[in-house]
Amino acid sequence: MGLRCFISLELPEELKKNIYGYIEKLKAAGADVKWIPPENLHLTLKFLGNTQEELLKDINERLFSLAKSYERFSLQVSGAGAFPNIKYPRVIWLGVHDSEEIIKLQRDIDESMAGLGFEKDDKQFTPHLTIGRVKSMRNKDALIKELATLKEVDFGKIGVNNITMMKSELKPGGAEHFKLSEIPIGKEL
Repeated sequence: MGLRCFISLELPEELKKNIYGYIEKLKAAGADVKWIPPENLHLTLKFLGNTQEELLKDINERLFSLAKSYERFSLQVSGAGAFPNIKYPRVIWLGVHDSEEIIKLQRDIDESMAGLGFEKDDKQFTPHLTIGRVKSMRNKDALIKELATLKEVDFGKIGVNNITMMKSELKPGGAEHFKLSEIPIGKEL
């Protein structure tokens, strides 16, 4: 049995706190949503799924090599919405902007992991932060109304200095995430 792994960007604590203040307002709508706890907020670059431990060294080596070819950059988190659309929300998200570099990085990671046998993503990568998953349509209209108030909100920045390899363990209370490795972006000083 392997590990349930993903590659992501971690968020600064200050940004998590800011976002969680807004999530509390969304919770007040009383919708049937499983909200992501603040400690689990992240930007997923590649979900690997079941990963054999023997592959972790190769994954890290590939990520390290890839990360050296990038300069550090930052992303803006602003606006909110839902997938597949606002009328039938399933996933509640915050928008990630200034994202040309992160789209390129994600594509390179996807390509690199395909070389280790991981399936390539068939959908185009849309940078976003998932903040909740809708379980039923209870109080959907109140949720949509609250989400509309976040359309223009600027939540803050993410400094992209590292790529993080994470392990996710599914527990009765929800997923718990554990950092396996942190790979610095850019050339070593």
